[in-house]
Amino acid sequence: MSPARTPPEARAAGGRAAEAQPARTVRTVLGEVDPAELGICDAHDHLFLRSPMLPGQELADPDAAAGRLREFRALGGRAVVQWTPYGMGRRPAELAALSRAERVHVVAATGLHQAAHYDRATLRSAGEDPAELFVTEMTDGIAGTGVRAGLIKVAGAFHGIDAHARRTMGAAARAHHRTGAPIAVHLELGTGALDVLDLLCGELEVPPERVILGHLGRSPDQVIQRMAAESGAYLAFDGPSRAHHATDWRLPEQLAVLAVAGFGDRLLLGGDTTVPETPGMAYLLRRLRPRLEVTLGERMVERILVANPARALSFRAP
Repeated sequence: MSPARTPPEARAAGGRAAEAQPARTVRTVLGEVDPAELGICDAHDHLFLRSPMLPGQELADPDAAAGRLREFRALGGRAVVQWTPYGMGRRPAELAALSRAERVHVVAATGLHQAAHYDRATLRSAGEDPAELFVTEMTDGIAGTGVRAGLIKVAGAFHGIDAHARRTMGAAARAHHRTGAPIAVHLELGTGALDVLDLLCGELEVPPERVILGHLGRSPDQVIQRMAAESGAYLAFDGPSRAHHATDWRLPEQLAVLAVAGFGDRLLLGGDTTVPETPGMAYLLRRLRPRLEVTLGERMVERILVANPARALSFRAP
């Protein structure tokens, strides 16, 4: 099982050593941002996305992306974390232009998704050791644009970790140790969380508070959710409005159980727009937020939308 939970606060040393450390920042497509300036954050979404698994359903329209950001901002949203990784149509230069025009912070991802989302040539282009690619995109920029990624996104397999996931998670861990960047993990239908923690936080020694587990709500096993929270990792409940996942009606209870157990500081929310018809980030604030406030209270929901992503996404470069 993964390491015991170690709150980020307990890891920070006091005195001169702590004072000598660089300040924590969130790396957006327009540069470094003080975590306190992030504001209400959609912690997992997509403005652009392309995959052979979603033929004809690409997110590739900059005007549509601008419209989604505009609506999100009108509802109080101030930051969006785009989990689209390498080779899936990120369009970094347009992410920067949209962020500037719509006045919404955007965090871009490096990393690799499941192998099924790529053709062989694209996978080969990531190199023998994808960690080198991940580090370059975190430090120098994506595809020569100078737009830098702010997190590393990888993916597990259904109820476990296949060879591709082991390779990409190993690369993500090496890149994390060189850059300090957080690692976001797609859990297939919400499964495999403990296996991922055993690998990343146990074998590969990534601090649990640098790991964000995505899609926990898609497998509504509250025991697994609590065990994952106890590790110290962040739990992203993302992908509302999916009729076949029943995520919306289960979500208030799942979050309430974790909050009452003392894990309110581990929770994140995201819209996860994957195809043009997904309500996504606007739905997150327009419909889901009021429902969660009834169950959790306004202060806890604000914590999940503001304070938690500010901590989860911020890091100090070594």
